[in-house]
Amino acid sequence: MKEKITLDKVMSSAPDIILYAAPVLIALALIEFYFSWKQKKELYEKKDFFASLSIGLVSVIQNLFIKTLLFGSVIWVYNIVPWSIPVNWATSILCFIVLDFFRYWAHRFGHETSIFWATHVTHHNSEKYNLSTSFRLSWTQQIKVVFFLPISFLGFHPVIFFICHQIAVLYQFWIHTEYIRTLPKWISYIFVTPSHHRVHHGKNEHYLDKNYGSTFIFWDRIFGTFQPEDEQAVYGILEQPKHYNPVKLVFHVWVDIFKNMKRAGSIKKATLILFQSPSSLKKYE
Repeated sequence: MKEKITLDKVMSSAPDIILYAAPVLIALALIEFYFSWKQKKELYEKKDFFASLSIGLVSVIQNLFIKTLLFGSVIWVYNIVPWSIPVNWATSILCFIVLDFFRYWAHRFGHETSIFWATHVTHHNSEKYNLSTSFRLSWTQQIKVVFFLPISFLGFHPVIFFICHQIAVLYQFWIHTEYIRTLPKWISYIFVTPSHHRVHHGKNEHYLDKNYGSTFIFWDRIFGTFQPEDEQAVYGILEQPKHYNPVKLVFHVWVDIFKNMKRAGSIKKATLILFQSPSSLKKYE
């Protein structure tokens, strides 16, 4: 019979890697900011940078307070199933691959359904593409934990899950840059690169809804959402906000959703709005 996992045990065993890494990430973004300014590349805009930084800092602080809820959900699922996967290097790598599979689908649903787009749009509503863009993580993205509960159901240990999850999030940082243009073909065939992710952030017509991969790009090749970089991406979203207010940048799609639901006329229609394509939302300024 497997050992029951407690919240205290997981929180004491799973280091908060992102919290420790945050000062280094900010420093690297500032270095890129400096070189962009020095070389007149215009990869940064001051108001946009401070909006990204503000959103990111609030996200880090927020996670300190709600990690108990997130950890608790994952632990609860792990504890109710009678099986478990042994913890070793091989199963830890397997956990990372499985996690990346679910991250692909969480990301894809984050573009294809209104409710999850509302939790993700903040990451896309900058017209600049630089290291600070990786800081733009919505304050409501935690509801996507529902995509990761199956990992606990499979029997992966919660501590291994949380370590893998944090590594996957940190991987996203370095791919948000214009400075790294191409990498060796074997790397680009397996892993998500800055080139792949520039496509994902582009609003060029044939770039839309492509390259959802988190760490591995082969999911996009398998599921038909791969697009190579063949022209310079134009960044931002189709309904681009005309401000740098961090609160509005986080919640503007939620506002559109609730206004559409209010006008839906029935509970059924209002509920369906949450799961329709974001393109079906009427926009409210």
